[in-house]
Amino acid sequence: MMLTPKDIAQMLDHSTLQPWLTDEDIRHGCETALKYGTASVCARPCDVPILAEMLRGSGVKVCTVIGFPHGTNETAVKLAESELALKEGCEELDMVLNIGKLKLGDDAYVENEIRMLADAAHAAGAILKVILETCYLTEEEKIRACRLSERAGADFVKTSTGYGSAGCKIEDLKLMRANVSEKVRIKGSGGIRDLDTVLSARAAGASRCGVSATEKIMAEAEARYAEGTLKEIEE
Repeated sequence: MMLTPKDIAQMLDHSTLQPWLTDEDIRHGCETALKYGTASVCARPCDVPILAEMLRGSGVKVCTVIGFPHGTNETAVKLAESELALKEGCEELDMVLNIGKLKLGDDAYVENEIRMLADAAHAAGAILKVILETCYLTEEEKIRACRLSERAGADFVKTSTGYGSAGCKIEDLKLMRANVSEKVRIKGSGGIRDLDTVLSARAAGASRCGVSATEKIMAEAEARYAEGTLKEIEE
């Protein structure tokens, strides 16, 4: 099936998460997202007010990260971080689950934490994505994380922070898609730098990709669209 550049843009969460970025860099990121009409800008918590100002009324969602990048903040801290971001205008939260608690087998802790953040997000009309950090998990742990996330009310499960030992892998996206219902969407992130990877992620069941290479990916999409070769990949 043929795609349009808009189809690709609507898959992208334009990420501005590097620690050295200045306010000017964040504003440029918002301008990039507005130019192409991406799904969101995913920025650091301190940048939410800038995003809320620049993206208001545009259709590009304001997104931030919670407990990033290690997921080890106490639940109360993650909840407070979430509530402040929502108050400042955030519409999407990408939380890192507590990886150590998951590996320990403390499913009740992991599920309860996700549920608390999901409830806070939904009460504010926002959505919650749960970052699994798949590079640190066994296959069994990835499956368990997916099922706990769905049971707790998460809207998305997401592969990676981009700051672990590895990023998004297509086989992980397929595994995640197979272990949540259609109510839960899938997001790939970490090392996605070209259109072919976005298309492969889409074919594996991802509806979002976290990327910082938005301009490069969209230039590739527009060039292929002009050639008539911007198509779905069949798995």
